[in-house]
Amino acid sequence: MTSVWRTSGWILVGASLILALSLGTRHGFGLFLAPMSAEFGWGREVFAFAIALQNLIWGLSQPFTGALADRFGAGKVVMLGGGLYAAGLAMMGLADSVASLSLSAGLLIGIGLSGTSFSVILGVVGRAVPAEKRSMAMGVASAVGSFGQFAMLPGTLGLIGWLGWSAALLFLALLVALILPLAGLLRDRPTPRLDHEQSLGEALREASTHSGFWLLALGFFVCGFQVVFIGVHLPAYLVDQHLPAQVGTTVLALVGLFNVFGTYLAGWLGGRMSKPRLLTALYLIRGLVIAAFVYLPLSVGSAYAFGVAMGLLWLSTVPLTNGTVATLFGVRNLSMLGGIVFLFHQLGAFLGGWLGGYLYDHTGSYQWVWHLSIALSLLAAVLNWPVRERPVARLQALGSA
Repeated sequence: MTSVWRTSGWILVGASLILALSLGTRHGFGLFLAPMSAEFGWGREVFAFAIALQNLIWGLSQPFTGALADRFGAGKVVMLGGGLYAAGLAMMGLADSVASLSLSAGLLIGIGLSGTSFSVILGVVGRAVPAEKRSMAMGVASAVGSFGQFAMLPGTLGLIGWLGWSAALLFLALLVALILPLAGLLRDRPTPRLDHEQSLGEALREASTHSGFWLLALGFFVCGFQVVFIGVHLPAYLVDQHLPAQVGTTVLALVGLFNVFGTYLAGWLGGRMSKPRLLTALYLIRGLVIAAFVYLPLSVGSAYAFGVAMGLLWLSTVPLTNGTVATLFGVRNLSMLGGIVFLFHQLGAFLGGWLGGYLYDHTGSYQWVWHLSIALSLLAAVLNWPVRERPVARLQALGSA
């Protein structure tokens, strides 16, 4: 038993550090919008589209990388993803055209993220710990990933100021390459499929006929829309409102810092309360926070308060959503099924990232996207409310989840 817990502990350490590097680097992409757009004379839509494409590719490839991790273990998938992520950052640092930016920041980094982020990594964690500890362990890994967002954002800004945007991206490529040796800690070797266990096709058919699966996926669409719109466009939005550029960076850093506490708390509460009910509450509160930020007078203090509040709600949805999928369908195909739900998150992310740039270039304002974000929060709250956290009949018959 001691050796099992020791192995689980090292898996949790490796998973957490990989998420910190992967998500921490991604969290700073919005800081490159202004310098890259200014140097090449692009409108905001060009950079916004590349990041939106990144999120779309990430989402489209996630079910496939998740399925590979479920079947062959996550270590190889994470190593491949880390290599593509690092290569994409290096090519982004050398990009000088719309096409090269879309190829690097969009395609390569998008695929790389699918192998180094939540669906694959939390699938490893979900298989490594007992069911009663699963939500908490996912919360811990997500919280450390969130700390990476806080820690790396000021560092990324410092690199841009010191080295320029191009050399900063090359440095980040070297940093992300550390994911490759960390993948060795993920000793995730799924056992051969037993007679009573599902095939991939059977798992897909079971999930596709379950209403809760689709309600979770549609709710997660809203999460993706909001976090990518805010992460990419908030610094520019605050500058447009005549606040110093440093305020936007500080707000995103506060999001990363308080996301540590939010994801940990969500994981802890998810082991004690209904996860779908918690998701409903989170989306309602998120809508209220965005409405207060948009409609009340804006100041440095209100911007910082927004960063704190959004940080508490930022990725709290992730352990709750993945934990619910694990409860409903078990952990055998968790990375793949979680990847499908995450695809909807990324479809929302694509729309949020691209629409922000498109509407800004065509209207000179982000107001319509803020209004849409508030309305979508209410929709996500409604979608998650009817989800019932009960294992499917197959798992109930087996007497385990």
